[in-house]
Amino acid sequence: MPPLADTLAAVGKWSDENQGVVTIAIFFFTIIAGWASGIFSALRRRPKFKVTLIPGPTFCCTFPIGKKYGAYDMHRTAIALYLQVANIGSAASSIENVSVGYHWSLKPFSMAWLKNTLDWGWLTEQAVVLDEFQVKIGENTKLYPFLTQMSHLSGSSAETFLEVGRSTNGVVYFEQPDSWGGCFPVIRSGSVRLKVKVRDTLGKSHSAKFTVPSVSLEDARKYNPAFGKTFAELHQEPLPFDVPHFRALYTAYASALTGQKRKTLPQVTS
Repeated sequence: MPPLADTLAAVGKWSDENQGVVTIAIFFFTIIAGWASGIFSALRRRPKFKVTLIPGPTFCCTFPIGKKYGAYDMHRTAIALYLQVANIGSAASSIENVSVGYHWSLKPFSMAWLKNTLDWGWLTEQAVVLDEFQVKIGENTKLYPFLTQMSHLSGSSAETFLEVGRSTNGVVYFEQPDSWGGCFPVIRSGSVRLKVKVRDTLGKSHSAKFTVPSVSLEDARKYNPAFGKTFAELHQEPLPFDVPHFRALYTAYASALTGQKRKTLPQVTS
């Protein structure tokens, strides 16, 4: 017999004489193969969040706070974003945190410039806004839902657990702590470039970049009368805009702060 035929005959004879061993080997091989395929299948099943903006209270505002740091006037930046988050992946997960980044308006070639202008300076924690985002339509008032914060009026919040194919939407709000100098977003043609990062409970981050209008505090408060007031309330201090004597000073300073004309929001009252 040829060598291959001899080998096949020997294997067949051994299999006939050891059927129990062969059955057990096949059984364990099937278990291992199923276990391995299950692991690889699970590894392929991941959430993937698509982050988009919805028309509404989406804007950025930098405003003076009436204090000094050395020779610098101090200011704050507040940002509102009306987001929609959709799970287009292959596994369910929940929204754990939302953060926003922007390029600081710093002069070049310093460590702070490298970190926050070439890269992104991040606000990693949302601020609790003191009132609802809203718009007046005729005699009625439309309230915008919050994404992660609970509504003061209804006590409800958006659904943040997303099955595959599900989406949710709501407003997120940020206030930058007291800052000075160029520690505010770069404004070009009345707009600010932002990067939004949504982290899910499995630790995966999902990000998107947007351009939003930079508006005055007065325009921002057409959507929310408490816009920019969270830190002021915590520190129990009035903002210059809230004191009539300082309103002219605020207007002049706000224009000088950016060196550009801010965008005007669409009229939101009837």
